[in-house]
Amino acid sequence: MNGHGILAIYRFEMARALRTLWQSLVAPVLTTSLYFIVFGGAIGSRMQQVGGVDYGAFIVPGLIMLTLLTQSISNASIGIYFPKFTGTIYELLSAPVSAWEIVVGYVGAAATKSVVLGLIILATAACFMPIHIAHPGAMIAFLLLTAITFSMFGFILGIWADGFEKLSFVPILVVTPLTFLGGAFYSIDMLPPFWRSVSLFNPVVYLVSGFRWSFYGQGDVAVGISLALTLIFMIGCMAAIVWIFRTGYRLKA
Repeated sequence: MNGHGILAIYRFEMARALRTLWQSLVAPVLTTSLYFIVFGGAIGSRMQQVGGVDYGAFIVPGLIMLTLLTQSISNASIGIYFPKFTGTIYELLSAPVSAWEIVVGYVGAAATKSVVLGLIILATAACFMPIHIAHPGAMIAFLLLTAITFSMFGFILGIWADGFEKLSFVPILVVTPLTFLGGAFYSIDMLPPFWRSVSLFNPVVYLVSGFRWSFYGQGDVAVGISLALTLIFMIGCMAAIVWIFRTGYRLKA
C-alpha cells in the first residue's frame, strides 16, 4: 500500500477544509444550534418528554445525524468532483496510486471532517442541556460507520455528477427530506399506524434509531437491524466504487 500517496491526498483535502473554515465548520455548527434553539425551545416547551427523555435531549442524536449525513456526502463529493472539473483527475489516475488508495484518501478525509463536526455539535448541544450517553462505544461506532459509509456515497455522487447542480441535488432534495422524515425530531411511534409502516421504508429511520439507542438505550427499531442495514449500504457503496474504477465510468471520458 502506498501510504505516502494516501497521506498526500488526505492532507490536501484536510488543508482545503481549513482554507474554507467558515463553510466547513462554523456554518454547520451555527445552523445546528439554531435547529436546537428553535425545536428544543419552541416545541420542547409543549412536548416535555419523548419516551421518558427530555425533548431537547431527544433531538440531539437526530441533529448530529442530519449534519453527519449531509456533510459526509458534501465533503466527499466536492473533493473528487473538483479534480474532474479542473482535469487534474488524469494526473491522479496516472500516478502510482491504486484505486483503493485514492478512495481511502478522499473518503478518509471526508469522514474525518464529518466526525469532528459531529463531535463539535455534540459538545455544543451539551452547552444547552446535560447529555447522557448510555453506550459510548456504540455511539463512536455508529458515528464512524455512518461517516465512512456516506462519504463513500458522496464519492460516488461526485464521480456521477457532471455539474455543480447535481452535487447539491441529492443532499438537498433527497437526503435532507429523508432525515427530517426519518425520526430526527420525533419518534415514529408517535405516528398513526399507516404512516409508521411507511416510515420503515425510509433508510434514515434506522440510522437515527441506532444512533439514538447509543445515547438512551432505546430506539424506534432494533439496534441490530440498524447496524445490519448500515453495513449492507456500505457494502453496496464499495461494490459501486469497484465497478466505477473497473469501467472508468465518468473518470476516463
